[in-house]
Amino acid sequence: MVLDYSKWDNLELSDDSDIEVHPNVDKPSFIRAKQNQIHQERYQRRHQIETLKYERIINDGLLTRIDSFINTLQAHGSPSVDADELVFHTLVEAAGDPSSDQPPPRPEGVHAKVEEQPTYSKMMGALVDQVKKAVDESKSDSRWDKYLSELRSHQQKVQNLQKELQVKLDELEKVESRKITSDSIHTGFDSSYVSKGDKQSGKETQTDKTKSVELLNPQGVEKGESSSGAGADAEDADKDSIDEHIEPSKIGKEFAKIKIGDYKACLNFISENPSVVAEKETDGLLIEAFNSQIEGQDEYARQCVHQALLLQYCRQLGKDGVGLFFKRISTPSHQAQKVFRDDVSTTYDRIRTRAAELAKERSSTSAGVEQIQLQAVDPNTKITINIPPPTDTTACEIFSGFSTDLQKSLESGSLDEVNKVLGEMSVEEAEGVVAKLGEGGMLSLEEGVIDATTEEGREALRRFEEGERGRGKQEEAVGDTE
Repeated sequence: MVLDYSKWDNLELSDDSDIEVHPNVDKPSFIRAKQNQIHQERYQRRHQIETLKYERIINDGLLTRIDSFINTLQAHGSPSVDADELVFHTLVEAAGDPSSDQPPPRPEGVHAKVEEQPTYSKMMGALVDQVKKAVDESKSDSRWDKYLSELRSHQQKVQNLQKELQVKLDELEKVESRKITSDSIHTGFDSSYVSKGDKQSGKETQTDKTKSVELLNPQGVEKGESSSGAGADAEDADKDSIDEHIEPSKIGKEFAKIKIGDYKACLNFISENPSVVAEKETDGLLIEAFNSQIEGQDEYARQCVHQALLLQYCRQLGKDGVGLFFKRISTPSHQAQKVFRDDVSTTYDRIRTRAAELAKERSSTSAGVEQIQLQAVDPNTKITINIPPPTDTTACEIFSGFSTDLQKSLESGSLDEVNKVLGEMSVEEAEGVVAKLGEGGMLSLEEGVIDATTEEGREALRRFEEGERGRGKQEEAVGDTE
């Protein structure tokens, strides 16, 4: 098989050991000088590329305003109108929105000697001054026609300048891409797969033989990441045994408030707060989404999931992951948009399903909570509530130590009201309250009076007599045994 080594011709080496120099020239010094020359040329070339790109952007904005200016003059002007006044009014109207009047910020090092980049309205004002000066010097009979011809002349100059800048830019980019340098190195393929061992009786099985596999991305295996990683994070977020200390920071909560789809605001926030891309912020936002879903805040929960996965994608895409993610997500009809949105929907559906299951489990378990209730054992007795008199200082101190709801229920004299308040307490707290009620003499048992003239009274009397006879027989049986 014939091997093609032509691709190595594009490598740019600045420290070739096979280089031959004059015997009177120090070889290490010559190599260092050659390195500095290559690096300096590369830096200047890249700086020129950035400058040309920025100048083309500024010229495009200026050319758009010149075209609009000419179209407005043609639509509203004629040789019979006052050309100077029309040009002035058109210039004022062309100023437009102040927010779009400011050119984009300059890249670092581009036109560094220029103190401040003028706005588009100032550029148009300077252009109109030049046109007016040329019209005055021409002393033409039709100033309106002269204005249009001068404006079209400047328009053609800017268009020709754009073509020249594009030619220079293409040449520099061709030279830049001709050589392969260390800056051209990038990750072409990055994926990992973690195989979890089978579990038996809650314990992982151990194998006698260990198989060593060399992966393309060993760092991903150490962190336990999958290709997407969203599913694993979602499963961790919806477990009952989540560590309580995992929660989003203040910056993370502010980032979660940004609405879904406002990627410009997200990019600005990340640029101002780079620490928000940390892995702990992703975990914290997923926990926040899970808790919000349980509380019924569906929209905010989905928003937290969206922002959490946005940070995760930016982090997993590498060193330039932030810029790469927003470039792809902002490109119309890009495949990355569908992948990201599907991942958000899948993760949110898992959290929503798990939150619904957990809420159902909590509601079913809360129905059988143990409570302390006051009820007389003997049906012929009645529990009465006594409010302590002011003279009994000890009982009054106990009564004043109760909660407001408990005091009101005791003052009502209704045992049901007291049981409602006790039912809202834990068992230990309710037992302590009942003990204090007995200590303060606020509960007492009273024998009931049976009215035998009514049907209910006769039935109660019959049950009472049967109970007394049953207790008498039990006492006789105990006596015979002794």
